[in-house]
Amino acid sequence: MHFIFSDEAVLLFDFWRVHSPTGMALSVLVVLLLAVLYEGTKVAKAKLLHKTLENLPNTTSQQLILESDQDSTGSRSTPADGHRLRWFLCYFGQSLVHVIQVVLGYFVMLAIMSYNTWIFLGAIVGLGVGYYLAYPLLSMT
Repeated sequence: MHFIFSDEAVLLFDFWRVHSPTGMALSVLVVLLLAVLYEGTKVAKAKLLHKTLENLPNTTSQQLILESDQDSTGSRSTPADGHRLRWFLCYFGQSLVHVIQVVLGYFVMLAIMSYNTWIFLGAIVGLGVGYYLAYPLLSMT
């Protein structure tokens, strides 16, 4: 990728030139691992979504029932505060994992856009292996 500023061309990612078969194999391995990690973050995001939904704050009707029960027992503690904090932490974690997932996805896409067949195959194999390894984790509780 070249950008021209004034009279000279600047080559971006000049440090990533591969001049040997070992360098190409390492590049393919890095892309493969990035793709596996990308699939893993998709599973982590789904698990965090499940935890976030479990910790949703009570609805208004549930709060009214809880308040009437608390008035009858004389208790003034609010169990909804703990649920709100857990919900916020799960939601924050889910947002953070989403950002990581997007960044990894763009890295894999940029690698594929090098139009190198080996890099492309490494990404495809990595996505397949990542799916194979990560998605059984969804059924574990």
